[in-house]
Parts: sequence; structure tokens; C-alpha cells
Amino acid sequence: MIGRLTGTLLEKNPPQILLDVNGVGYEVEVPMSTFYNLPNLGERVVLVTHLAVREDGHFLYGFGSEDERATFRQLLKISGIGARTALAVLSGMSIADLASAVALQESGRLVKVPGIGKKTAERLLLELKDKFAKVLPGVNAASLSPQHAAQSDIVHALLALGYNEKEAAAALKQLPAEIGVSEGIRAALKLLSKA
Repeated sequence: MIGRLTGTLLEKNPPQILLDVNGVGYEVEVPMSTFYNLPNLGERVVLVTHLAVREDGHFLYGFGSEDERATFRQLLKISGIGARTALAVLSGMSIADLASAVALQESGRLVKVPGIGKKTAERLLLELKDKFAKVLPGVNAASLSPQHAAQSDIVHALLALGYNEKEAAAALKQLPAEIGVSEGIRAALKLLSKA
């Protein structure tokens, strides 16, 4: 298993780069979050990697941080999610944004990622809900502030009452950040009834 590469950056062709490691050129696919943080050509790069061996070839994926790689590996464990989709998720949103979307169960944020439909987004949220905390101990629903927990409860209540995610999010934006759950639900319902 190739777990880390240190070498000279030779080429940048998003999402692929060519990395010279002591005379051996490695083609590595990276998410855009890593790509944007790469140095100029000819400079030294250190990437943590994931090697995927399939019957049609060996594929090397590189990441700027351990958290990115751990998230990528967790995404691969979800049925129907391949490396391309996992890279798209990491390219389309930060790990913190993904963790927040998972904790608040906001499929709308995932649907904005190219290649992710509503059903895939819902499956991702469901599968990642309990597992994300194990992979990234510092990023989970419990680590969200009390305001985030209250906001999550308000959104879930509105969804249960038949409002869609867009309506719930719009109402939530109009509420004070420190509002409690029951007051928040009442205030959101008043806002939505006026719309």
C-alpha cells in the first residue's frame, strides 16, 4: 500500500497531477480542495495517499490532510459511492461543511455537488451520520454548538410538518441564532404562514 508520497510536482491537469518521486512519476488524482493548495510546478509536495486496486488498473488518490483521506475512505464504504463521487464531494465542499450537513441532515447542501442527486445525498447522510464521528472524532453532531443542535431540531420539526428543506432553511435564516427549539419552531411557523 502506498500511504504517502513526497516529491516534485511536474504537472497539474485537474483533477490529476504528476509527482516525481526519486525519478518515478506517479499520476495522482486529487480533490480540488487539495489541488488549490498545491505549490507551483517544480516545488516539493507531500501527499497522503489511497491506492485503489481494481481489475482495470491501479489508481492513486492524493490528499493534503489525513482528515481528507479518512473522509474519502469513509465515503468509499457507502454502497454505490465510487472514487469519482467521493472526490466530487471533497471537491465540492469542505470537510467541516460536510460534517455540518451530516449532523444537521441537510441533503440540500450535498445535492449542490455535481453528480450527487437527492437519493444519493440522503443515502450519504444516513450512512455517515454515526460513522463520521468514528473517522473524525473532532467532527460530529456532539461537537456542534447548542445553537446548531437547536437549529437542527427546528429544521427537522418543520420538515416533519410538511415544509420542504428550502422553506425550512429560509425560515431558519430569519430567526435569531440563540433561539431555543420550541420558540424557534413557533417563530418559524409564523414566518412560513405569512409567506
